[in-house]
Amino acid sequence: MVAIVVAIVAALVVLVVALAGVVVHGAVTSLTASGHGGLGEADGAVPDGVTVFDDELPAVVNLDPDLLGALRRAADEAAGDGVEFLVNSGWRSPAYQERLRREAVARYGSEKEAARWVASPGTSLHVSGDAVDIGPSEAAGWLSRRGAAYGLCQIYRNEPWHYELRPEAAADGCPRKYADPTRDPRMRR
Repeated sequence: MVAIVVAIVAALVVLVVALAGVVVHGAVTSLTASGHGGLGEADGAVPDGVTVFDDELPAVVNLDPDLLGALRRAADEAAGDGVEFLVNSGWRSPAYQERLRREAVARYGSEKEAARWVASPGTSLHVSGDAVDIGPSEAAGWLSRRGAAYGLCQIYRNEPWHYELRPEAAADGCPRKYADPTRDPRMRR
């Protein structure tokens, strides 16, 4: 009799765990499918595997045309070295940028610390289409070594994935990096 009760309890535990897994998976899938907590691709959310050549996504096509052109030229050359540029983040709507800022405040515990990682919608160069976050690390590393030839420069030491267009870098090299966005005068607008 005890063995039957133990078997029934074990079966119920397995059933409850399985149902909980279905509920959690559904919630995560819903969040992912909607982009980012109700904000989707139209706001600049980027699904996995997006390259600088994906013309159907606002995160890519809403980038500054000169920035996008430089990225594509660099990506063509990098492909010859076996390196693919993926867009982790590109253009973002102000609503999406604000969502990221609020999440950073919650994660880092203060506006001041969050500002080291996420700009406000009013100052973010992602919102204006003038910044792109490139991955994976091999691609960011390739750009770190060779991006100046295309005018593509890493701007912040704490964000090796964040690139902006500096056309003069092809002749003069990239400017000195800021420690983080809080040291960038453009972020004080």
